[in-house]
Amino acid sequence: MSERKDLEIIADLVPEGSRVLDLGCGDGELLALLRDRKGCSGYGIEFADANVHRAVQRGVNVIQLNLEDGLALFDDRSFDVVLQLDTLQNLRNTEVLLKETARVGRIGIVSFPNFAHWPNRLAVLGGRMPVTKVLPYQWYDTPNVRVGTYADFDVLAQRSGLKVTDSFGLQAGQVVRRWPNLLASVAVFRFERA
Repeated sequence: MSERKDLEIIADLVPEGSRVLDLGCGDGELLALLRDRKGCSGYGIEFADANVHRAVQRGVNVIQLNLEDGLALFDDRSFDVVLQLDTLQNLRNTEVLLKETARVGRIGIVSFPNFAHWPNRLAVLGGRMPVTKVLPYQWYDTPNVRVGTYADFDVLAQRSGLKVTDSFGLQAGQVVRRWPNLLASVAVFRFERA
């Protein structure tokens, strides 16, 4: 997730002054926004060398770590908010990391490409895997381990012992609450432990 308007919408979900952990923080853009606009503090977790370097240049505290290794270095409830934006589809152990997100944070916020968005459905209906702004890779060179839909997340949340407190879709920088599984390219969920 890199579109500035989408990041601002996510930032609005984070209470002022929160201690934040951003899993898969990329270049640290969101953490810098939260620090500068809302007085938040915290850390980003990132694996890619170039992104770690850019995050450090932004003045963001970043730890280089593979999320598949878990979050054992953090105590329970270490953070007010744990962000997991555009990372779920890249992980093999999605359910484990969601549980860890709920363990180390009071609130979790996740986003991921919504595979059920109508252009994706049309591509599959035409016999092809979709290539879109949100899913920009060909099927044979994608970093995504899996794809998911807005409608699927509730099942995973229940299975993981999470209570969804808010959910919506994002499309071109706009919040989509009516038919988000069909009309939104990105799914967003705010949750806490059940």
